[in-house]
Amino acid sequence: MDGIIQVTGKVKFPITIDPGVWIFDERRVDLETIFEHAQESGSELEAYTKSASQQWDKEITEGAQPPAAPGKKTYEKQKILEGSFGMPIEPFLKNAEPDADASTLIVKAGGKEYSFPLSEANNLIAAFSYKGKPLREDGPIHLYLKDGSNRDNPIRNVTELFIN
Repeated sequence: MDGIIQVTGKVKFPITIDPGVWIFDERRVDLETIFEHAQESGSELEAYTKSASQQWDKEITEGAQPPAAPGKKTYEKQKILEGSFGMPIEPFLKNAEPDADASTLIVKAGGKEYSFPLSEANNLIAAFSYKGKPLREDGPIHLYLKDGSNRDNPIRNVTELFIN
């Protein structure tokens, strides 16, 4: 099962992940900008509130906008074909429902193991494409810390996420 990642260990629901379909997932993040946003201050709730407030103000003053013009769709398609993207692994860890006594995420990659406290594992981003191409040679995913501290040296050749 080349290109498939398993989430196993002390979980109620072992999960099989196929990063090849993430390009269609709305939760994907642009790796070019994610590390810049991670350094900005404020919580996600503050950012969401500010964004929603700006949209509300815009609609009140300018009125609601019609659906996106065809040019915007073309731009989005081009962005997907040329961009580098990742996916937060938090939703997958949450869906696996780790046991109450689980405390560590062990990442098996390239014959090595990397340990993260489960509380910090939610800050991992799984990169699945680089410049529009899947990570075939040293993939299927690379793991980055959300703060960008391992931006130049991600964990490569990830084969399994084991919760212990």
